[in-house]
Amino acid sequence: MWNIRSTSINLVQGDITECDVDAIVNAANTQLILGAGVAGAIRKRGGPSIQKECSDIGPVELGKAAITTGGNLKAKKVIHAASMNLGGRTTKESLRKSILNSLRIGSEFGIETIAFPAIGTGIAGFPIDSCAEIMIECFMHFLEEENNKFKIIQVVLFTENDYNIFNRIFEKLLNEYQ
Repeated sequence: MWNIRSTSINLVQGDITECDVDAIVNAANTQLILGAGVAGAIRKRGGPSIQKECSDIGPVELGKAAITTGGNLKAKKVIHAASMNLGGRTTKESLRKSILNSLRIGSEFGIETIAFPAIGTGIAGFPIDSCAEIMIECFMHFLEEENNKFKIIQVVLFTENDYNIFNRIFEKLLNEYQ
């Protein structure tokens, strides 16, 4: 766990759909169709109301974020980070924008605890090590520059290997920061 301006940043290995936080972030496409990967798990565990809300909201611009209720999830809200077009790939730019816009929308809605997956590293094909670097840079930038109420930012990694990669990169970058 690391602290930046009274916000704790921590890594957790597990299933993001089981997180007991105010909001979880979905690695979304611009059409907000909950297909496979994290989005599919959210659809399955959260129920059809989340997809219905996404269909009412979408599509959104690449790099933007949208918010829905959490349906049957423990999380009250789901923030959909549109890091790719439907069937497309995540890029550095779309990843940065979708993370920052997710943090902004979370802050606007008074979210205090939020959990992110490794956005774009599944079907969208983004390299996990680059994802870790971009995510921590976005978190640090946002927490230094933006007025927010976040108490906890979690990154939830499904596999032990992904957790170890994120942990190594986060430790390096955050130790350089401090």
